[in-house]
Amino acid sequence: MTGESQPDPFAGHPDWQLDPPRPLVPTPATMTGQLRGRRVLIGLPGHGWRSDLRADEKVVQGSRTYVPVMSEGEWYRAEAEQTEIFAPLVPVERVWVEEYGVAGIPLPTDGVTSRLVSLDEPPRRAPQPALDAHSLSGRRVVRLREDGTEERDLRAVTEIHTNNEGSICARLATELDWYRWGWSGHAPRTLEVAVHLLWVE
Repeated sequence: MTGESQPDPFAGHPDWQLDPPRPLVPTPATMTGQLRGRRVLIGLPGHGWRSDLRADEKVVQGSRTYVPVMSEGEWYRAEAEQTEIFAPLVPVERVWVEEYGVAGIPLPTDGVTSRLVSLDEPPRRAPQPALDAHSLSGRRVVRLREDGTEERDLRAVTEIHTNNEGSICARLATELDWYRWGWSGHAPRTLEVAVHLLWVE
């Protein structure tokens, strides 16, 4: 209807003021403990980085330490079906583990200058409100619960949309169900979550 103000989709949602989720802070695998199942990045300073990988425990061969690394999809399938898979051994000095930084301290996100990074290490990643993301489907997301705790290892399966009640939301699946969808063809169980509680990792 023209001439009438539209309702604020976030009115009455005190959760909109929740602190953002913790940022991702890559840490050298040489400085961490157990690695099994941890999300990691591999690469070389000055060259580039590859993400969406999972690690197994470090192994020592001769005088060198290596980390078995595999794609997340392979890791989830191996865990779900209890099967062995081939995991290339990456020198430990080329592996970085995704750790969580301190909540509530945003990383700069405005302007080109704030996006420039050093090539000496993988960049830190600050969560972005789902409402500000250009696309959502398939992205890693964090769901903030109403008590402020974080739920991770989720994937968005839709873009934001308006549901039957007029709320702006998106549908999520666990990462296990997301990857199982790819290898089995079975559509995942999904959960509808209000957009003000969603952040893109």
